[in-house]
Amino acid sequence: MRGVIFDGRQTQVVDDLEVRDPGPGEVLVAVSAAGLCHSDLSVVDGTIPFPVPVVLGHEGAGVVEAVGAGVTHVRPGDHVSLSTLANCGTCAECDRGRPTMCRKAIGMPQRPFVRAGQPLYQFASNSAFAERTLVKAVQAVRIPQDIPMASAALIGCGVLTGVGAVLNRARVDRGDSVVVIGTGGIGLNVIQGARIAGALTVVAVDSNPAKEEVARRFGATHFLTSTEGVRDVLPTGADHAFECVGRVELVRQAVDLLDRHGQAVLLGVPPATAEASFLVSSMYLDKSILGCRYGSSRPQRDIALYAEMYREGRLLLDELVTGTYPVEDFEKAAADARAGRVARAVLTF
Repeated sequence: MRGVIFDGRQTQVVDDLEVRDPGPGEVLVAVSAAGLCHSDLSVVDGTIPFPVPVVLGHEGAGVVEAVGAGVTHVRPGDHVSLSTLANCGTCAECDRGRPTMCRKAIGMPQRPFVRAGQPLYQFASNSAFAERTLVKAVQAVRIPQDIPMASAALIGCGVLTGVGAVLNRARVDRGDSVVVIGTGGIGLNVIQGARIAGALTVVAVDSNPAKEEVARRFGATHFLTSTEGVRDVLPTGADHAFECVGRVELVRQAVDLLDRHGQAVLLGVPPATAEASFLVSSMYLDKSILGCRYGSSRPQRDIALYAEMYREGRLLLDELVTGTYPVEDFEKAAADARAGRVARAVLTF
């Protein structure tokens, strides 16, 4: 079968990939569409360290092909959106409703794929850039069959991370002010999360002025090409500032833009050893800097919620899919994503 692999030096699309059959508590999914997230590109450029060789991809949707023993919530033929969260479901964090903090779901990559007799790692417990992938049952969330696969794929990462960061982590409230730095796939979902939450002012910041139209479509009330004009819109600062790029100087700007009791939420991924600075004296007015993993999501609940919001017209998905590419055109999709020519590139099988 076809898939996109990275061997530590280069990416390539291969057609001789194999994946094992599902064991107990596992689901085999025939992938229909997979979004190309910057986290995939960050593995390739070394920003996110990951063992190789690895099958890339982590934002996908498809059709259940087979299930292992004990799996009852999905069956062959079901349409599913795939989560990256292979949490155990039994630890204290899972029991508290914080599956993103499950230690079984962090840093334990499996190797269900084989190519020419060599095992390959699975990226983010998902590897959606393959015609078939194997996930834990908890990662496969049934969705209505009338949702287009290219749109459904984006729920599993971009929507869970961006909208989830707003609703679950920052808990943006009606009337709040929000600044979103970076309007790529994650940033646009933060923007629409703020709209859904009832934020009164949503300032989108992106150096590319061509992104204004789509940012406003998703819910931005203002658009700026730098943070310098934010204080003209919000003289006392923002209640929430989301950094969605992954640059330490922008982290500092997000912190500096906060009003009293404001929160800076970090969603972008800088290099693993990057350090950011801020004025300690600026934090004493109850300001906070919040990390956020995967939108603090509970995927079995949240994916179903977002799917229904999409069907009701309250959550935008189709508008995110600004470029679709057959998997063989991975390099073109990656180039367009890096250049910011697409909100989200989607690979299709």
